[in-house]
Amino acid sequence: MAFPIDYVRKSFPALQQDQVFFDNAGGSQTLGQSIEDIRRYLMDTNVQLGASYNVGTKATDRYQIAFEASARYVNANVDEIAYGASTTQLFRNLSWTLQFSEGDEIVISALDHESNIAPWVDLAQRQKLVIKWWEPSGNDPALKPDNLLPLLSSKTKLVTLTHASNVLGTITDVRSISELAHQYGALVCVDGVALAPHRPIDMKLLGVDFYCFSWYKVYGPHVSMLYASWSAQLKMKSLGHFFNPHVSLADKLGLAAASYELIQAVPSVVEYLTSNTNINWDGIIDHEAKLQTKLLEYLAQRPDVTIYGSKTGDSQVRLPIVSFTIRGWSSKKFVEATEKLGNYGIRWGAFYSNRLVRGPLQLGSEGVIRVSMVHYNTEEEIQGLIGVMDKLLTSAESVPGST
Repeated sequence: MAFPIDYVRKSFPALQQDQVFFDNAGGSQTLGQSIEDIRRYLMDTNVQLGASYNVGTKATDRYQIAFEASARYVNANVDEIAYGASTTQLFRNLSWTLQFSEGDEIVISALDHESNIAPWVDLAQRQKLVIKWWEPSGNDPALKPDNLLPLLSSKTKLVTLTHASNVLGTITDVRSISELAHQYGALVCVDGVALAPHRPIDMKLLGVDFYCFSWYKVYGPHVSMLYASWSAQLKMKSLGHFFNPHVSLADKLGLAAASYELIQAVPSVVEYLTSNTNINWDGIIDHEAKLQTKLLEYLAQRPDVTIYGSKTGDSQVRLPIVSFTIRGWSSKKFVEATEKLGNYGIRWGAFYSNRLVRGPLQLGSEGVIRVSMVHYNTEEEIQGLIGVMDKLLTSAESVPGST
């Protein structure tokens, strides 16, 4: 059955304008129904939670429904969910709830977004822990059990990693890594931001202790969500006010950062992705695989292009986040030149994965050129971008910037 791209695109108001969005790893467009749900909350129930009068009870009920939808979406319990302004903020909060002993070891992935690095570096400094850097090398570095194993010991207390790199697009086998780390008694903390727009997420299947992603990259507004298993929560201290409950994850580290109005968008996103009669995850994954394959095949046949991450369009291996550099062009200059020839929104930079870009990839401050696609993008849009790129790279009149 053909992918219902017309239905999908009509579901996102922003797509009706003259702009092609290929910067989705930085933030997706928002589902129209979610926008309406936020508006309705602000119009009808914008009051403090917990009151017994009519509008107050409606507001509290809607707030609770958002938590229930998130928990259902990731196959978790409601008391294992907390909302916050960003993944950066939630991981920082989490780091202040954990207590280890001097000399304990933590393994930190160098392929991650800084949001899942900085809190743990700071934690190690505060508590005098030993950091072991998990830093595979090359143009296609990947986090795997076999390159994690040498870093583990009886002193390992925490392993942090990304479910998918926001630069490489490479999918990590989180379940296998979790099983290995747990054999050594370590907690496992996963950044799922880059993966969440492209795959369903199941906490029981992954077997992790902590997992965070941002709804503003999963077709909602600027709000994020953290999962912490009940067993992991038993090892956390609470950051909440002394007179409040300290039972749920939201009690422990939410700090009232779950925007009442913004989380109203979550139930509609969950319904769109899980209960929609027009689309399903299999269709989304297949459609996105076609998009990334088309772009990767073009890039791979050019000797002046270096692709970072896998060159395959296999959806089991990577996501439609494609990063590359071009010999003779600075990443910034190429993106700017592309923008002058069309309405394609692509980006250059390190995308907060500076340790990956400057370390294993050995690139400068301008980093990579990144094209990040989601299921509302079309094959025609990809073909149009390829046409613009090809014009730039083959035109005798083009004047490349310095490398």
